[in-house]
Order: sequence, then C-alpha cells, then structure tokens
Amino acid sequence: MTTVNISVRPLVEYVFRSGSIDSGFHTAASMHEGTRIHQRVQRAYQEGDQKEVYLQMEIPFGRIVYHIEGRCDGLIQTEEGWMIDEIKSTSAGLDMLEGGHAVHWAQAEVYAYMAAKDQELEKIGVQLTYVDSGTGEERRFKRTRTMAELAEFVIDVIRQYALYAELRQENARLRDESIRALPFPFAAYREGQRKLAGAVYGAAKEKKKLFAKAPTGIGKTISTLFPSVKAIGEGLLGQIFYLTAKTITRTAAEQALTLMENKGLRLQSVTITAKDKACLQEEVFCSKDVCPYADGYYDRINGAVFDILSHETIMTRQVLEQYARKHRVCPFEFSLDTAYAADAIICDYNYIYDPRVSLKRLPEEQKKRTVLLVDEAHNLVDRGREMFSAVMNKANFLQLKRDFKTANPAVAAAADAVNKYFIELRKACGDTRQQLSKEAPAELVELLEVFVGEAERELAAGGEERQLLLDTYFASQNFIRMAKLYDSRYITYAEVLRNDVSIRMFCLDPSYLLSQADKGFRSVVFFSATLAPLSYYRDMLGADSEDYSISIPSPFRREQLDVRIHPLSTRYRDRERTAEQLADLLHQMISGKQGNYMFFFPSYQYLQSVYEIFTGKYPEVQTIVQGTGMGEEERERFLAAFRVDNQETLAGFAVLGGIFSEGIDLQGDRLIGVAVVGVGLPQLGLERNLIRDYFNGEGKNGYDYSYVLPGMNKVLQAGGRLIRSEEDEGVLLLIDDRFKQPHYRNLLPEEWKAAHIK
Repeated sequence: MTTVNISVRPLVEYVFRSGSIDSGFHTAASMHEGTRIHQRVQRAYQEGDQKEVYLQMEIPFGRIVYHIEGRCDGLIQTEEGWMIDEIKSTSAGLDMLEGGHAVHWAQAEVYAYMAAKDQELEKIGVQLTYVDSGTGEERRFKRTRTMAELAEFVIDVIRQYALYAELRQENARLRDESIRALPFPFAAYREGQRKLAGAVYGAAKEKKKLFAKAPTGIGKTISTLFPSVKAIGEGLLGQIFYLTAKTITRTAAEQALTLMENKGLRLQSVTITAKDKACLQEEVFCSKDVCPYADGYYDRINGAVFDILSHETIMTRQVLEQYARKHRVCPFEFSLDTAYAADAIICDYNYIYDPRVSLKRLPEEQKKRTVLLVDEAHNLVDRGREMFSAVMNKANFLQLKRDFKTANPAVAAAADAVNKYFIELRKACGDTRQQLSKEAPAELVELLEVFVGEAERELAAGGEERQLLLDTYFASQNFIRMAKLYDSRYITYAEVLRNDVSIRMFCLDPSYLLSQADKGFRSVVFFSATLAPLSYYRDMLGADSEDYSISIPSPFRREQLDVRIHPLSTRYRDRERTAEQLADLLHQMISGKQGNYMFFFPSYQYLQSVYEIFTGKYPEVQTIVQGTGMGEEERERFLAAFRVDNQETLAGFAVLGGIFSEGIDLQGDRLIGVAVVGVGLPQLGLERNLIRDYFNGEGKNGYDYSYVLPGMNKVLQAGGRLIRSEEDEGVLLLIDDRFKQPHYRNLLPEEWKAAHIK
C-alpha cells in the first residue's frame, strides 16, 4: 500500500468542478475579501463553537491509502447537534446561488464526515454560509446528513479520484526506477560541470539557497537539472521548477530533459506558455460566449489531463496544443492544471514570484519538496522591482465616469471620486509636475476599494463597456494588493504627463519580497554566467548569511578569446561626434577575417544612427538589424542569418540587454566576433536616481547599484555570446574609454582582463 496526501479542496474540485472559464474577476474578489468576511462571520459564533478546525482521516481504497486533511471554517453547536459551517464570499450576487455550489457542498460534506467520525456521531448538520462581498448580506443553506450517507458519499468521491491517483503513482514509480539507472547524459563532465552539479545537489540536500556564477558554455542547464532529477529519485525532492526570463532559455531546459530521456529517464515536464501566446483564438477573451475552448472547460479538463499524463513525458507548448485541440480545452489553463501533476515545470519567473499570477494552489507540503532553478537570475532584480510595483492613471477613471453615467451611476460615482483625487494630485505636483512621498497613498487606496466593489457588481451582472472596466478593475486590485506590501523599501511618485496624471508605488529594493515569495521551498538555485559581483546579487535576491555561493572559472583556453579595448567615448554627449569613427572601427574589426559578427549598442537610436553611417560608407557588407517589437518568426529569421556556411561577412546590429544579447547560442563559425559599444549604463532617469539615493541611504554605493552593475551585466551577457564551446574562437571588442578605468576593469571576467588596449 502507498499513501497519497491530499487536501479536501483539491480532492472535491477534481470530482465536482464543472462549467466554463470566465474572466475570473470574482475569484480575485474572493481572494481580496475572503479573510475579512470569514472573520466577520466567525465573530458571531457562540461560546463553545469552534473555528478553523483542523480535520484529517485515512481511507484505504484499492492499493492506496488516502490521507485527507483540511480546515473547516466552523464547527458549531445547534439544538439538533453539531453542524459544519463552510463560509464563502461572492461578488456575483446571492440571487444567483440557487441552493449552493456543488464543490462547496462536497467540501463541507467531506469535513462533516471527518468531524462526525472523530466525535462518533450518527448524524451532523452541514451549512453553507454565503456573504455578498459588496453589501455584506448573508444567505445560508442547510441540510442534515447521517453517518452512513456521508461514508457512502466520501467513498464515491475517492472512487472517482482513484484512477487519476493510481496513474500518478504508477508514473512516479516508473520515474524513480528510471532515475536510479540514469547516467550523466554526456561521455564526461566539462571542466566545472561536476562542481556546479555537486553544489546544486548539496543545496537541495541541505535545504539552502545557492548563488552560482558559472561561465557561458559550461552547460549550466544540464548541470542544474541533472542533480535535481537525481534528488527526486532519492526522495529529497518531489518537483522541479525551472524558472526563466525568456522563451529561448525554456527551449534549453526542454532540450536537456530530452537528452536525459534519450538515456532512459521517464520524467514528466510541462512548459507553461503565456496566455496570449498559447491562445488558439484570434483574440484572447476568456468567455464561453466567444471561445469554444473556454465553454465547458471544467467538464472536459479531467479527461484531457488524464490522457496527456497517460501518454506523454515532455509536454512542450506544441504537445499541449495538440491535446488541447483534441479535448477542446484552453491550452493555457490546461498547462496550469497539468503542471500540478508534473515532476518538472518550465515557466517564467512570475509563476512563483509575481503576486498577480503565481500558482496559488501549491500546498505547503509540496513546496517543502520542491527546488526552484532560477536561470539567468541576474534578470530577476529588475523583474522583481516591476512585479512588486504598481501604477494608476487618471485617464481610465475619467472615461469610466463618462461611460457609466447613465448605465450604472454607482460605478460612475466611484470612478469620479478617483478622478477627483487625481485632479487634486495634479495641482499638488505644481510647476515641477512631480511629487515624491515615502508613504503609500492611503486615500487613493480607500477610493479604489470602493471602486472595486462597484466594478465587481457591474461585471457580475455582465453589463456593457466591459473591457475597460475589467482592465481598470484588475489594475486597481493590483494597486490595493501592493499597498499592503508597502514598507521602507518603497517610494511613491506622481507625474503629470501631458493631459494625464499617474501615481506609482515603486519598489526600490525587491530583495525582501523575493525572499518571501520563495520562502517555504526546499531549495532555490540562482545561476547565471554574469551573477557578478556575487555580493551584489546575494544582497538583491534576498540571501541569508548561511546560504551557499559558488563561482566556477571559465573552462576555456585564453587563446580562444581575443579581447581588445578601444577607448572611444560613447557617452551620450559624444555620440554624434564619434559616430563616424565608430562605424570605421566596426568595419576595421570585420575586415580582418570573413565571417559572422554582432555589434551591440546601448539604445535603438544610437544603433540606427551608426547603422546609417556604416551602410552608407560600406554598402558591400551584408547587414541585419534587430527591430523593435520583433515577433518569434522575425527573431528566428535574424538568428538563421548567422549560418556556418556563410560565404560573405555578415554584420548584425543589436541592442544591449535585448533579446539577442543573452540566451542565444551561436556556436562555432556562426559567430566569430562581437563588439560591445559602451558600458551599458541605464539611461539617466527618475527611477534610477531614486534607486541610487535609496541605496546611498543604506550605506551602499548607490550609483553602482543603480547604474554601473546593471549596465556591466549587459556588457558581460553580450560578450558571452561569443565562446560557447571548447572549439569556438573569436574576437571581442569593447568600445568605450571607461573600460580603461580600474573600477570597470575589475568588473570584467578574469579571462577578459588581459585585454589589449588600442
């Protein structure tokens, strides 16, 4: 007999969920209001009544013992005896309940069975308490169940869940057997690979975070995934999350898993693709009225998940789409539902770190057996700032006031109140057109809470002018949520921009909130070729003093890389003056040897100005330029131009910190030279200056934290595109006079420090 641990809610949801996907706004309302409403109802309980009662039981069925647990909202005394109380908040209106939701009744009746069994009762009352989150009105539905009825009901629930549980148990058995026999998928470890793999395994074993700087070309993906897979086989881990910032690095993780599968591994992985990319419709609109994949989704999803888990291991976007079409289910929601049963999940950072979109249903026990592998972790600092910041604009509320003036005066009034707040804010900004504060805008948050309540009722009623209201509703919810996180690591700034006014709660230091988001996971591995200096990234990603760090030296010979520094000023004030000289310098670089080269610039504007001079003076050179907002097909065409058999010299013009400056892998003769123009400093601006001032106040070098270190990271990433394997050779040209300064030179990798200065 094996044991399956499951909470009451996911058990009954699996069996009783039905219906269609909708916009999900009332789910967000329930999360926002749920705790407050529960506490208000529970305060009305009488003496002797119990709240938040932990219940558990074990039921053998087939070859599995089901350990079921959960907390019921209330166990209360009535004249007829004990009664389970399950409290639910709703924004859809109480008149739409029609006797209570099947999932809610099932949840309450499983709790009732556990409570009745504990207290040896022959019968027990079951009550659903619904509360309108807007009006506070309550409605209750009651029934009485005998012990025999509840026992029959619970066994039937388990019977309907059992096939799925048995499939997962069998898949886990096959997985563990295959892992025990799995060799490292290459003939030998590259230099440094074994050290990195050992550090990853050690972090998982010791329940620590690991900060790993490992050079480009060492094989970081396989060196982190392989030891994590082995840790699953030994029972240390139950699940792997491979987190990335870009689509191209997700592909590398899929390839690593395929490599291990070719050596005998049988492990199930799911790649989560963003909703707008995964959607099978021309327009992303999650409504049963317009999308056949949303209509009746929950009636078909169990069959779809069972099917794909029965037949597939590496579930890429293409595989998920195939099964989504077969079962007529939304591919994005399908990927999320399948992910809960997968051994490895490949997805963007935000599914763990962003409070708006994270996977909410991960149980604490599961997190304790999960490792997070954070690829290209240097990106998480600025991504974290963005995730934990929030902005509101005046314009939407003015438009909503007009749209709902007659259709819904309550919505119009709530929007008008917010609009008037912004009018006063614009006056307060004065001639500077800006205002700073170290406090969260409490008055605005209160006004938004009123607006959210009115918007919920209108949205639940399915009124007109829905999209702008829905977008503003979600933005308001996010602003309210971030206000609850606000502390000394934040600053609030308002700006007047033409006819609009915006206010932003800006997260200056995301380290604490990032560490809170990955708290509870067994281990977290942050790795990147440019996680340097390690002290900075440990600070910004929320390390504790006892967490591990490792720095792997480059495995490549110095002769493979010819580094040159040309001290030409690329400062903003000098760019126009030196642009022609820069174009000549780039042409001189590619004249030495025929092949493929890439030039990285700190901005599109700078790139375009030099590109025009370059092509005007050297029209014979084949060129290709990174465009703004390139789609996936355009990106693939750009990279495909860098052919091994290219008979002409190709010069690719790209942007530092852009899609081609990290994550791409052009091995061998596909790339023989890289020029990095400038030291990558972010553009001077309000937010960067606020970050600088904050860290100066914390006793650190604010200019480095805000400008120098993020900028040099872009330089290191771009230069890292060049040497990707033991056979690669190439020229790296660093163009800026600041590369001669000791401060910048010290931030270069060891293998770059022997650079020849022109």
